[in-house]
Amino acid sequence: MTPQFVTRMMRVAQLWHYVLIARALAFFAFAFFPGVDGFLGHPSQWIAMAAGLGCDLVLTVFGQLSRRPQALSADRAPMALSVCFALIVVGTMLSSAGTFAAVAVHDGRFYFDSFSSIQLGAILVAASAVAIARPAFFAFAGATAVGGAIGIASWPFGVAGLVFLGLLIVMMREDVRHQRRATRAKRLSISEQQRALGLMRDFERAGRGWFWETDRSGYLVYISPTVAAKLDLPMAEILGRPFTAIIRKRLGDDDREERTLGFSLSSRTPFNELTVRAAVPGDERWWSISGHPISDELGNFQGFRGSGTDLTDKKRSEREINQLARYDTLTGLANRLHITDLLERALKNHMGQAQPCALLLMDLDRFKQVNDTLGHPVGDQLLQQVAGRLTQIVGDKGQVGRLGGDEFQIVLPQMTQAEKLSGVANAIILSLAKPFAIEGEQVRIGSSIGIAVSEGGGVTSSALVRNADLALYAAKDAGRGVYRFYADAMHNQASERKAIEDALRDALAKEELKLLYQPIVDVGSERITGFEALIRWQRDGGEAISPAKFIPIAEESNLIVPIGEWIIRSACDAIAKLGPGYRVAVNVSPRQFANEKLPATILSAVAAARIEPAQLELEITEGVFLDESPENLEMFQKLKRTGVRLALDDFGTGYSALGYLKKAPFDKIKIDQSFVLGAADPSSMNAAIISSIVGLATALNMETTAEGVETHDDLALIRGLGCSHVQGYIYGRPMDLSEVLTLLGEGGGQVVAQGFKSAREPRVRTFRTIQIESGGYRYDAIIRNMSSGGALIEGLWNVPSGTVLTLEFAPEIILDAQARWSDNNRVGVQFAQAVDMAALVGPPAAKAKLLRPPVDRAA
Repeated sequence: MTPQFVTRMMRVAQLWHYVLIARALAFFAFAFFPGVDGFLGHPSQWIAMAAGLGCDLVLTVFGQLSRRPQALSADRAPMALSVCFALIVVGTMLSSAGTFAAVAVHDGRFYFDSFSSIQLGAILVAASAVAIARPAFFAFAGATAVGGAIGIASWPFGVAGLVFLGLLIVMMREDVRHQRRATRAKRLSISEQQRALGLMRDFERAGRGWFWETDRSGYLVYISPTVAAKLDLPMAEILGRPFTAIIRKRLGDDDREERTLGFSLSSRTPFNELTVRAAVPGDERWWSISGHPISDELGNFQGFRGSGTDLTDKKRSEREINQLARYDTLTGLANRLHITDLLERALKNHMGQAQPCALLLMDLDRFKQVNDTLGHPVGDQLLQQVAGRLTQIVGDKGQVGRLGGDEFQIVLPQMTQAEKLSGVANAIILSLAKPFAIEGEQVRIGSSIGIAVSEGGGVTSSALVRNADLALYAAKDAGRGVYRFYADAMHNQASERKAIEDALRDALAKEELKLLYQPIVDVGSERITGFEALIRWQRDGGEAISPAKFIPIAEESNLIVPIGEWIIRSACDAIAKLGPGYRVAVNVSPRQFANEKLPATILSAVAAARIEPAQLELEITEGVFLDESPENLEMFQKLKRTGVRLALDDFGTGYSALGYLKKAPFDKIKIDQSFVLGAADPSSMNAAIISSIVGLATALNMETTAEGVETHDDLALIRGLGCSHVQGYIYGRPMDLSEVLTLLGEGGGQVVAQGFKSAREPRVRTFRTIQIESGGYRYDAIIRNMSSGGALIEGLWNVPSGTVLTLEFAPEIILDAQARWSDNNRVGVQFAQAVDMAALVGPPAAKAKLLRPPVDRAA
């Protein structure tokens, strides 16, 4: 029963009562017509009629109030209709009794006429039908129809009754139709509710989401069974608990979502997609929940209703993505992005203030060799084991990260003590020097470490990384397998290297580079057979840059490739001027050797100079053999097919292995000068090494060239050991092409060895005044150069050989010496015992050791 239906019924009741009122007024007026009995004169009729009119008035007012939408609700409609029926019955009875009843007082008793009796009985029957009939409208219509039929019996209102009865029939038909439509709508609504409920259950069971509802106090009155199952709690235990009880509390900044949820529930405001962690025991589960407040039809707050979805899989995916974004997939260490972030956080505390921190930058030695010889899978396993050892050594003192390749970074917060950092670096170097067992192979590598320290002075992370990189570079220059601390001088060196690199890029265009040629002499005939081309760089300002300084820079910047091509073409042009009897050797770096265009460059240069290919000799260092790949050996074959000669340079100093002498078609082996210098010394084992190399070369039908021969003793040894060629200062220093042509034109290529008989100990050149005491006299003299065994002194004239002298360098440094020779004012002296050169010419700290107690001048 709807409020709209009740309102319609009240309007019908008012219409019927209007008819009754009209009928009463008509009968009241008709009573005054002539010839009619004054049966209306009795007061009872007036009282009954007034009561009926009062009921009609109450019903009218009640009907007017019912027209307001807020006056009737679904639960008030039955009560309103009952009041309406009561007013109809009472009003009909009273108005009928007051208008139609022929009331007479006979013997003190009231009685009704037949019409009034029938009408009253009909009204009572109608009232009973109202109480038991369904739907209520039919009872109401029946009562009205009976009253209408009785009214028709009163002829003055027959027409009105018929009209009213017709209206009732029409309204009854429309209401029946309305009832049918309402029934169908109700059935459809029930079907839709069942369908919606089924969809909701399927949605919940599929795990795509869940629903919840609370009362006005925030206690759960409904929650999806799937959530109860995940919480591992019975439904009865969950319902009646606060909704926030199933949310796990978090501390710190992570509880923002929980605070938002609590605020929304207490302030009765909607919220959407809040991420919270469920209070699931022994499991990490995340939800996204939304909710909105619900109210009744009068706007009273009833609670919250909302939905939720499970974010656990999404959170895990996000964690995996974060893992991939911040951690190295191979080693599990922090990647470049994450370790940089950690470094920045280590340099500043939570207040943004600078704090001390140390950074270690590490590079693996010989890792490329492992990749090239054993394969990248072995290299990957090696990196994983290296990461494990680093993590074990560093522990909780810091964080290890992998920058990529074989580069690692270690952040050590709050650690600046040099001895502690040295301990960590030493432990890493020693640990990584131990062999790694991979797939049945023992793999050996090494490591170099650069250390930079921030004392809390606000050094930026990029500056600290740059400093550690410079320190690592210094460690590599020191021979690898060591660590170096950053020093300001390294930055100056880096700036100098950058300036050299920038200037070197323009050196070719400015023609600042030139080639010098050092003779290579046949030992037996002492005839020049060729030259080695040596590059020199003299800048516009006249400054000469040593090859030892700019060649490594050219290698790193890849400038060695265009420079090497220029050297080859210039050497070929020089060969064309020297003639057919001479060869020129040029050095080929590993980077040049790896350039696939090298054979084409050589052929082009040889053809342009119109020389024989065999007149060009390529000196290849042992560094090339770090990569024994098929491509490497193929390059050897390609170069050999060009017709040029191949020489193995600096043999025995690097990665010598006899195997590659068999694979690579060399024509010559060059013995490094480190084996030649001082080889004639009986205590040296260099002679045996040279002899072995010469024997090996002879067996393989290769020539040998000894580099760095400077003394006659060494030359005699080299000749006696059977070495075929010699290169060194004893036969000539490097010279430009014009000097070479002059030398060949004057002597026809024949040369004579010139130099010292034997190797001397290196001299330290100096210029300082000292005091000399001899025979009780003191003299001032100047010392020009010296070694640990003697010195050259100027300022003493005609000193006899064997004269005992006392040399006073400082009050605490006094040496005894003896004159060995004298020439005018120059005297060569020999110290009574070998001295520490650092104590004589080094810094003051090196002079702490007293060579002799001070002389007591007072005595």
